[in-house]
Amino acid sequence: MVKGLFQLNNNLHVTENYKEKGFVFAPFNDTENSILIPFDDSENFEANFDLKEQIVYKKNESSFQEEDKLKHINLVEKGIEAINNNHFKKVVLARTEVVNLQAFSIINTLKNLLFKYNLAFVYCWYHPKVGLWFGATPETLMKVEGQKFSIMALAGTQEYKNSLNVVWEEKEKQEQQIVTDYITNSIAPFVNGVVVSEVETVRAGNLVHLKTMISANLNSWQSNLESIISALHPTPAVCGMPKKEAMEFILKNESYNREFYSGYLGELNYESKSTLKSSKRNIENRAYSISRKCTQLYVNLRCMQIKDNAAIVYVGGGITKSSNPLKEWEETVAKSKVIKSIL
Repeated sequence: MVKGLFQLNNNLHVTENYKEKGFVFAPFNDTENSILIPFDDSENFEANFDLKEQIVYKKNESSFQEEDKLKHINLVEKGIEAINNNHFKKVVLARTEVVNLQAFSIINTLKNLLFKYNLAFVYCWYHPKVGLWFGATPETLMKVEGQKFSIMALAGTQEYKNSLNVVWEEKEKQEQQIVTDYITNSIAPFVNGVVVSEVETVRAGNLVHLKTMISANLNSWQSNLESIISALHPTPAVCGMPKKEAMEFILKNESYNREFYSGYLGELNYESKSTLKSSKRNIENRAYSISRKCTQLYVNLRCMQIKDNAAIVYVGGGITKSSNPLKEWEETVAKSKVIKSIL
């Protein structure tokens, strides 16, 4: 199923208190505004999707050079040094890679993403005052339906090699545990009945990750949504731990603006209806439905921005004291293939 929400004007809306209904597109830096496509000022469409093959473009040239590799390795080394000096436990460091486009089609690019990454949350987002973005993210930030709350802890990355029987290194296990612990601690004031799943290996395109699902019941609904998002975003999976110190390091040492990369996006306060059957003791046994508000937000990973006849691809990785700078570079190369393969 493909959903489309098309705003009827070019007004720029932002979220005020997360009680709005619409599609939210939020930046990495949580001090900046989150953009909203309001449901009531837009046309809403749904359609089934069935593409038999990928659309092939002319070969596009990537601008990755040796100096980019050295620059990222030096950044990772600086991050490891800060960890060893007890500035923080983990930091997520990212880079960009520019692909010059010989040919480009919004519709064909979206079709390619849907075809190749049918297990991810695939999107095309555009506003004339903000820009054009595409992505295929494997990570849910949070889902709220009525009083039910769930969230995904995703960390660790390896290339998929035809099997989910993966041997994970201690660095990757440690990174996953940091994310899981942070989430459970952050949501504790807002929920009850927390359940944490076993860690499992999951596939996302040409990559595999470690995943833990965390579920709970909200203490209340609207009064907590904004607070929960503020407590969670950005998570250690895209920023670091502790959040404040890791964020300061990223903003000071990454040589570009992440903008909406490693932010979040998704449906805010949509109506979700579930059909239930009345008791068998009821002679008529009529079906009835319950309507709940549903919010489903995704972390904006595996994404790119289209600008000036080029695709700006954003990739990064979590750094801990056990990180190997060369392997961290290689991880970003593997991640960049996710998006570049559809161009």
